[in-house]
Amino acid sequence: MSGEFTAPKGVPDYFPPASADFLTVRNALTDAAHRAGYGHIELPIFEDTALFARGVGESTDVVSKEMYTFADRGGRTVTLRPEGTAGVMRAVIQHGLDRGQLPVKVCYSGPFFRYERPQAGRYRQLQQVGVEAIGVDDPALDAEVIAVADEGYRRLGLSGYRLELTSLGDDTCRPQYREVLQEFLLGLDLDEATRERARLNPLRVLDDKRPEVKEMTAGAPLMIDHLSESAREHFAAVGKHLDQLGVKYELNPRLVRGLDYYTKTTFEFVHDGLGAQSGIGGGGRYDGLMKQIGGKQDLSGIGFGIGVDRTVLALAAEDVSVAGQGRVQVYGVPLGADAKDELVAVAGRLREHGISVDLAYGDRGLKGAMKAADRSGARLALVLGANELAERTVEVKDLATGEQSSIALDEVVADLSARLA
Repeated sequence: MSGEFTAPKGVPDYFPPASADFLTVRNALTDAAHRAGYGHIELPIFEDTALFARGVGESTDVVSKEMYTFADRGGRTVTLRPEGTAGVMRAVIQHGLDRGQLPVKVCYSGPFFRYERPQAGRYRQLQQVGVEAIGVDDPALDAEVIAVADEGYRRLGLSGYRLELTSLGDDTCRPQYREVLQEFLLGLDLDEATRERARLNPLRVLDDKRPEVKEMTAGAPLMIDHLSESAREHFAAVGKHLDQLGVKYELNPRLVRGLDYYTKTTFEFVHDGLGAQSGIGGGGRYDGLMKQIGGKQDLSGIGFGIGVDRTVLALAAEDVSVAGQGRVQVYGVPLGADAKDELVAVAGRLREHGISVDLAYGDRGLKGAMKAADRSGARLALVLGANELAERTVEVKDLATGEQSSIALDEVVADLSARLA
């Protein structure tokens, strides 16, 4: 039953037990980044609006249609962050990280905001894990960044995804390709708004999701066919390094990301179990972003953003069960005040050894407490009454199989640690 207030449209609540899967996905991805030497960075939820307008691109849907922008009490125009890369680059410039050891390798997680049409796994407040490596233009680094995401997915048990890869060229070949693409697009029977977009930023038209536009642009010239020699060599090297890392990929020359700063290596992870909106994460190289947002140097970068919400849905589509962090493993059922005192102490010892424990609080009887144990999602229940207390034992019940056994109270930690290993 809903109360007087509900969450805004497109903004989800996460609560147990489902929130445990959310935490597991987020931590698996950040742990993969940490193993590759990426340190944690914490960024503001809102930034100067101009940062995103200049960094992401004013002609993108993100900037022109999807940003949450408002004036604060000081009259400054600020925006809830729609993505993470521009904010990371701003922090690198502001704090002089670009003058230290390169590459700057960081990862982050948290909420991002886009005014999109809410649908399964696509929310107006979306949860994302991001990785950025700034300061070195090396195809081996591109491959490392991609491999971090791939490792995170594999450790979660996800298998039905594929990695699509392309190159969006460099400053040498992009201007020529822009002219070729623009000429093609302006020769189509596009609506006036789309024609204007083709004049301003023709690559954005290829990112148009409308079926009629996709059909008309199906024969558009491809960037991959107009790469400069250096861009082609870079792309070939990325593929070689991915092979060395055991990361499987497919070439998709029609891949276009929704942000303007991408150059050279561009990639997306897709999962067909999610229907038409199949993307679960992606990223690419951004060689001109630092200059675009006012940096004195022109250092390159490579990064990705992975949708946590989308990844949770992909796991569900594959019927993959993850050992959710935050899930209760053991549920204690005390029968009487003295038993409760003992189980409170037992719970403390178990928690010290990394086992998550909850107790039946209040004055529930055995039947009500066991129902609560079943609802908790715990694997084991500890039942302690007056008889067990007198014998210094406790009953252990496997809530999945119903099997029950008695163990000594002083062996609880060792016994349950072995069962839950």
